[in-house]
Order: sequence, then structure tokens, then C-alpha cells
Amino acid sequence: MQTEFTPFLSLLGGGLIGASAVLLMATHGRIAGISGILSRILPPASKDQSLPQGLIFLVGLLLAAPLWIVMNGQAPLQTVSTNLPLLALAGVLVGFGSVLGNGCTSGHGVCGISRLSGRSIVATLTFMSTGFVAVLLLRHVFGG
Repeated sequence: MQTEFTPFLSLLGGGLIGASAVLLMATHGRIAGISGILSRILPPASKDQSLPQGLIFLVGLLLAAPLWIVMNGQAPLQTVSTNLPLLALAGVLVGFGSVLGNGCTSGHGVCGISRLSGRSIVATLTFMSTGFVAVLLLRHVFGG
């Protein structure tokens, strides 16, 4: 499988993610971790004052792909496994890992490392190492 890596677009995307994380922290004092934002808008936490902010953030995430299609005339090429049990297992493991790690890669990797949080550095190293091992096993050892 080949990716369409372009350094300029990658740098631009990373810069936009970083800028949005800084803007959220500066204006609301919140870390832009998707799992934390999602947990704050779901019951029982939805009575919190952050409900409108969380919904706006979630709507922005959902509108990103359609906006990309409008701007570029086509959707980006995505390759997803057709193995539904494997996808379900992966989703459960990611969800469990986010709960166990008290956050996800966006909160720990983007916001935590930039704040020099030891817990976030360890969490991100764990996420990344697990991902590397999963790719090694599934693509190169088991040939999936």
C-alpha cells in the first residue's frame, strides 16, 4: 500500500491542529483531546457548561471531510480493512486504551507533549509503540 505523503500539506495540517489546540486552551482553558470532549457532551456529563463548546468542536470534526470534498472535488483516498470482526476488535481496544490512558492521542500527543507532561509522554510512547507492533504483526508477519 502506498500513501500520498506531501510534506507541505502535512506541515499545514499539523500547524492547523496545533493552532486549534492552542486556541481552545487560550480561550476556554481546555485541552483538545477528542475523548475528553466527547465524554463531556455525553450523559451524565452533558449538564456541564462545556456542552455547546463540545458540540461545536464535534460538528467541526464531522464537517471537515465534506468541506475537503467541496474544496478539492474528490474525497481523499482511504483504505479500510473489510474484516469487520478485526475492525470491531480494533475499535474496542482503542476505546479501552483511551479510558485506561485517561485520554487519546490527540490530548496526550498534541497537547500533553507540548506541555511537557510526563504522563502524556509515556501515554504517547505507549500508543505509538502499540501501533507499530500492530502494523508489524498484521502487515508483515500475518500478511493482512
